Amino acid sequence: MSRLGDLIRRLRGQPRRQASGAMPTVRYATSPLLASRTPPWRVKFLIGAIGLGFMVLIGRAAWIQIIHNDFYLQQGASRYERRIELPAARGRITDRHGELLASSVPAPSLWAIPKDMDASDADLKRLAKLLNMPLPDLKKRLGTNPNFVWLRRQVEDSVAQQVAALKINGVYDLRESKRQYPEGEAAAHVVGFTNIEDQGQEGIELAYQKQLSGHDGVRHVIKDRLGRVVESVGDLVPAEDGQPVHLSIDAKIQFYAYQCIRDAVIEHKAKAGSVVVLDALTGEVLALANVPSYTPDDRRNLTGAQLRNRALTDTFEPGSTMKPLVISIALETGRVKPNTIISTAPGKLTIDGSTISDSHPHGDLTVEEVIQKSSNVGTAKMALQMQPREMWDMFTAVGLGQKPQLGFPGVVTGRLRPYKSWRRIEQVTMSYGYGLSASLFQLAHAYTIFATDGTLTPVTMLKRGGLEDIKATKAAAGLMNASYSSSDEPEGNRYAGGDPVPVQGARVISPETAREVRKMLSMVTGPGGTAPKAQTMGYSVGGKTGTAHKQEGRGYAGNKYRAWFVGIAPIDKPRIVVAVMVDEPGNGIYFGGDVAAPVFSKVVQQTLNRLGVLPDLAVQPKIVQAEPESF
Repeated sequence: MSRLGDLIRRLRGQPRRQASGAMPTVRYATSPLLASRTPPWRVKFLIGAIGLGFMVLIGRAAWIQIIHNDFYLQQGASRYERRIELPAARGRITDRHGELLASSVPAPSLWAIPKDMDASDADLKRLAKLLNMPLPDLKKRLGTNPNFVWLRRQVEDSVAQQVAALKINGVYDLRESKRQYPEGEAAAHVVGFTNIEDQGQEGIELAYQKQLSGHDGVRHVIKDRLGRVVESVGDLVPAEDGQPVHLSIDAKIQFYAYQCIRDAVIEHKAKAGSVVVLDALTGEVLALANVPSYTPDDRRNLTGAQLRNRALTDTFEPGSTMKPLVISIALETGRVKPNTIISTAPGKLTIDGSTISDSHPHGDLTVEEVIQKSSNVGTAKMALQMQPREMWDMFTAVGLGQKPQLGFPGVVTGRLRPYKSWRRIEQVTMSYGYGLSASLFQLAHAYTIFATDGTLTPVTMLKRGGLEDIKATKAAAGLMNASYSSSDEPEGNRYAGGDPVPVQGARVISPETAREVRKMLSMVTGPGGTAPKAQTMGYSVGGKTGTAHKQEGRGYAGNKYRAWFVGIAPIDKPRIVVAVMVDEPGNGIYFGGDVAAPVFSKVVQQTLNRLGVLPDLAVQPKIVQAEPESF
């Protein structure tokens, strides 16, 4: 009935009766709130705000993507673009004949990502054993960085293969370059070595680091998330390999010189020893050897005593090897002649309260015999006739008190005080090698004036006429920006006919004086001289012995000596200068004629044979008893 009533009322136009509690029906068309008109400014404000927001977004997008996009491009590239280094091959070091002294070979280096490793304790034990490392040290290393650690760099291929066979996740190998030194300890002090990063640390490796290292290349690539190269981007910059360095050293002469000085050090229970061999005509260093030495390929437990290149870095009081230089002044100035008589009796000479002496009295000696017998008194009397500046000029003219121009690390100047401060007794002691200091190399260089008829030959560690030597010569002349190419290299055999091309040096003494001193030096190695053990089968030789007390504090040790011998060969047409020093011989024999001269003899024999120099003596010289030299 209620529905029928509603229908009747609807037809009559009467409102429907609402149930009790029902909400009244709202007629929205007649709502005063909705019927009110919206103000025009509100519409404009809303539209403007929305438009301004869009403009801000467009401006920000333009700023990021067009105007200031470097940062975001870099950040994006860092997530997919990689820079791959293309390492340059380090240049080789060779001797004068092209024999390898240093070269680079590939070697695997082992590394790991510790967070990716799932190795058991047994696997870690086996890995530590292969790496020659205690297990606690391996675990400590793995705990330093979860993303990357070096396990062992530059291992043997067999070690890398055994590690790979363990199949430990997170352990990888990387191919690096390792330096090898075929001549080992014989040439260690010449060639030097590099560190694990292939940077020169000593010797030629350090001196010519820039030339040997070259320039690394670079390649830009895109990698996927797995690290695989997808494509190359940008320009490829190829690696520029290092240039080779050709030394003046002869590997065979170097080895024999090292062998001889090593045997002498062992025989005489000495502390150390050195040998220098110079080509007197070209100034090229043919050999430079020191004992003790080391193996460049294995420098574990290396000591400073092994590392020192004593022939270049250590200076000593040279003893009687200075006497020929002083007598050269006396001959050059006309104060004496080779046969001038000098009284050395009674074998002692007191100057300003200090007494110098000979090993035993000689009486009257000619100037030649002063050198032959190594008389301190005879040399002192000639030195007292000179002005201090005359001696100082001679010493500096032959390179004493100055750094040898070798371009070699660690070369020293020695000690030579200004002549104005010399006292008379100091001038006298300097005449026979006390009160000044020099390296063995400086002495060898000084003696080139006797081998070249009076000129001091410029020295070099590089092969004369090679590209590096030409560069050094141009650089010394001030042509620092000059360009060089292989066309600068000379063509053909520079030693046509067996004789080298002499290098012009600065004149120090006259040819006549040089020849007169050479004769005196030959008398030293003959009968009645201090070094008959320096005689060499088939070759005439000459030189000067030296036996100097070692300094200790402000004085000299009574039972510690250095034995020297510096000489030239052949005597009439000199080709080489050889200098030998044995430091602190300990078996009771310490004179230079007994300790250093035999080494000189052996080295000269092998060197002249190697250089193809024909013998100038028909028979073997007879070895006679040597006279001990004065200190």
